[in-house]
Amino acid sequence: MRLKGIIALAVALLFMSSLAVQAQETEQDIVNKYLQKMEKEHAKKLGWASFTFSFNRINRNNDYNSFATHVSSDLSGTDMTWLDNAKGLGAEFGVIFKNRFAWSLGGEYWLKFGQTMSGTYTYQPSLSTAVQVVDPSSEITVFGVYTGFQYYLLNPPDNERQLTSLALKAVTTVGYYGVSWDLWQQFENLNLSTSLPEGENMTFKGSAPGITIGLGADYPLNFHGMVFGAEVQYMYLNFKNVAWYNDQDQEIVASYTGDADGRVDLGLSGFRAKVELKRFFSL
Repeated sequence: MRLKGIIALAVALLFMSSLAVQAQETEQDIVNKYLQKMEKEHAKKLGWASFTFSFNRINRNNDYNSFATHVSSDLSGTDMTWLDNAKGLGAEFGVIFKNRFAWSLGGEYWLKFGQTMSGTYTYQPSLSTAVQVVDPSSEITVFGVYTGFQYYLLNPPDNERQLTSLALKAVTTVGYYGVSWDLWQQFENLNLSTSLPEGENMTFKGSAPGITIGLGADYPLNFHGMVFGAEVQYMYLNFKNVAWYNDQDQEIVASYTGDADGRVDLGLSGFRAKVELKRFFSL
């Protein structure tokens, strides 16, 4: 009986030891699998940095063009031109965070557009006497930051191969933009607080949200990992608060009718083409 008890105890100890070893191995396996999963998920993160150039085709039906038509009658010997196109430069950073989805953050600056009329002209506004103006100008600049999402419809890049063929994507962005508008000093502006003309002009400024939607493509250049991107977008960007303030904190605006009904809102919405030179990298 003593021998049988010893044998039973030995078997029990051996069995418990085996369970302990097995539990230890199972715990280690779980840790290893978790680490492998985390490493695999981390390796899937792919980012990019790019420089962009945009060509913005501004809608013809806007307040500025009505303003230009009206003011042309106040200037002798010249006509103000309508807003046509605007060019922009920018930079962007993005991350592909899940499957075909990507997030981006960027900024852009539209190069000065509008016109400067070389020469000396007689300016005869409706509420003032005629004056001589030299090289009257109307010039606009736009700047802003944006964030957005992209969804790759075809051939999304991955961390192993990055981008090996043409990829198609849908893009949408939301941003906040500022505008600066310089008019010649003698332009007859409107003081909304007193309904009387104010003195010499400062820079008219405003801000507004901007939204874009579009389609694009990325194509690998096989040169140091560089990628060429192109997008066609529609951008909604209308500035409805363009003004400056005098020493009495009174709002000064541009008006082509001499009253608040003719206040000029800078509507810069329209289709745009955007190209970029980008490079993907692992995060």
